[in-house]
Amino acid sequence: MKTVNHWIGGQAVDGASGEFGPVTDPATGEVTTQVALASAEEVDAAVAAAKAAHASWGTSSLARRTTVLFKFRALLDQHREEIARLITAEHGKVHDDALGEVARGLEVVDLACGITVQLKGELSTEVAGRVDVASIRQPLGVVAGITPFNFPAMVPMWMFPLAIACGNTFVLKPSEKDPSAALKLAELLGEAGLPDGVFNVVNGDKAAVDRLLEHPGVAAVSFVGSTPIARHVHATASAHGKRVQALGGAKNHMLVLPDADLDAAADAAVSAAYGSAGERCMAVSAVVAVGAIGDELVAKIKERAERITIGPGDDPASEMGPLITAAHRDKVAGYVAGAAAQGAEVVLDGTGFTVEGYERGHWIGLSLLDKVATDSDAYRDEIFGPVLCVLRAETYEEGLALINASPYGNGTAVFTRDGGAARRFQMEVEAGMVGVNVPIPVPVGYHSFGGWKDSLFGDHHIYGNDGTHFYTRGKVVTTRWPDPADAPAGVDLGFPRNH
Repeated sequence: MKTVNHWIGGQAVDGASGEFGPVTDPATGEVTTQVALASAEEVDAAVAAAKAAHASWGTSSLARRTTVLFKFRALLDQHREEIARLITAEHGKVHDDALGEVARGLEVVDLACGITVQLKGELSTEVAGRVDVASIRQPLGVVAGITPFNFPAMVPMWMFPLAIACGNTFVLKPSEKDPSAALKLAELLGEAGLPDGVFNVVNGDKAAVDRLLEHPGVAAVSFVGSTPIARHVHATASAHGKRVQALGGAKNHMLVLPDADLDAAADAAVSAAYGSAGERCMAVSAVVAVGAIGDELVAKIKERAERITIGPGDDPASEMGPLITAAHRDKVAGYVAGAAAQGAEVVLDGTGFTVEGYERGHWIGLSLLDKVATDSDAYRDEIFGPVLCVLRAETYEEGLALINASPYGNGTAVFTRDGGAARRFQMEVEAGMVGVNVPIPVPVGYHSFGGWKDSLFGDHHIYGNDGTHFYTRGKVVTTRWPDPADAPAGVDLGFPRNH
């Protein structure tokens, strides 16, 4: 059986803890790989390698850093098919989704390649007689990233390219459910010429996470995952004096106004709710239909959802793959099973779905719940699966209030033909990312990604300008130099004497 180990100090390192976790092919339910789970001592070794590397990388030229990143970008583009296959084999998402994930990660690599502009300082001259003030940004040191299973390549690339471009060294703890993509990225960085120890990967579970959160050699922690874990990461790492950005869960709403193009809205709802099997924090999991359009909108969503082809991720005909684990599949199914008892109308029930020839896979079909109550479990919880809830509102104000009452504030969208209504929504809604006739408003790499309320803990969003600021700290230098004409007697600089 294949074993996924660690990457420390520029090379693959066998796990020494004796503990391993299973990596499953979600389409077949078979364990195909085992992943070494790092002990605290192995985490310490990775941090030590990163600290040693920072002594030279932190003072290296911007030209040297960007040269490595440009080479890495070329290699990443060259190997995108291979990385996508690794993602599909361990996560289960269809190949096109996996390729899209790599493409979105590339956007942040592009940003990191141009880091020279982001790191420019500021200078004010003559703030007083012969006094200048300069602001500069410097790296933090060793920083860590803890990333989720749903985007095993993209989310790490939301972190480490900017971190190392800014002069930091990096320790990545990827999800133990699908770790192979992270190791492939490490290999490509090494091939691009990144010095040993600048980028390290330790696979593991909670023990490895907690060691990173408390390790005195780690200056900052980036995290993406569920809200309860994000809260724990933020509280624990902050208590140990670290800078933290912890992105949590979501319950993203799509407000559909009476004037909206309902065909476009239904297309958007299906792709946003069921794409990547709903296992993404930017999935639309709640549609709020305003006015009398609800029945027609639900019918259009149902019609489109019934046409989605579900199957193995490596089958070109598949539009949606399985869920990551059998336990998660059962949890998602439980929300659908309990929805009717809590007042919802079950329009589509995907809980009995299976794929012929792959009966042991982690399959679930598409579920559509209508007239869902705001106090029901299916609405309140982040399901993280292909379940779409539809809620009804009589007015724009009622729909907006419903959205703003949610404890989450990650992303949201409005569908309307009215520019004034759209402008009001984008100003009044309490969420960090807003789409106008765009269902999944994930910002491009040079704008930052992040939510509000229980969807983000910490002050910085991820990538974009916030990413650069997170991975650096500011320093202000105030300078006064004497006029050369005032040089001491006996020192001739060639200037006329003032005395």
